[in-house]
Amino acid sequence: MASKSMSDRWRDWVMLALAAWLFLSPWILGFTVGVANQGEAVAAGFSAAAWNAWVLGIVIAALALWAAFQFAEWHDWANGILGVWLIVSPWILGFAAMTAAVWNHVIVGLLIAALALWEVWEVRHQPSGQSA
Repeated sequence: MASKSMSDRWRDWVMLALAAWLFLSPWILGFTVGVANQGEAVAAGFSAAAWNAWVLGIVIAALALWAAFQFAEWHDWANGILGVWLIVSPWILGFAAMTAAVWNHVIVGLLIAALALWEVWEVRHQPSGQSA
């Protein structure tokens, strides 16, 4: 099984911080309330962008914490996929007209995907004698 050293776990903590930002961003950036004329699905009065940020913020945070304490390569693959989802979700979920939400999702998604793929790349290209 692949492993990573303690010094390589900083990316997990950055992903955790990004997940916390993602979770809080609907309130900070003001995209909690959905607008019916944008054609987005609104559940319980909250926007699809807000629900997406809240759910993915929790899942990404859980995976980042899990990876920080008990590494498994699939954590990073999962976060990489979730990062890509964040990038495309404004158009799939129908909140592309919400500028703050779109930029937030795309930027956080790019950062999450890049960190996750960087971590996978480093683990796979680690010298054979090195361990966690």
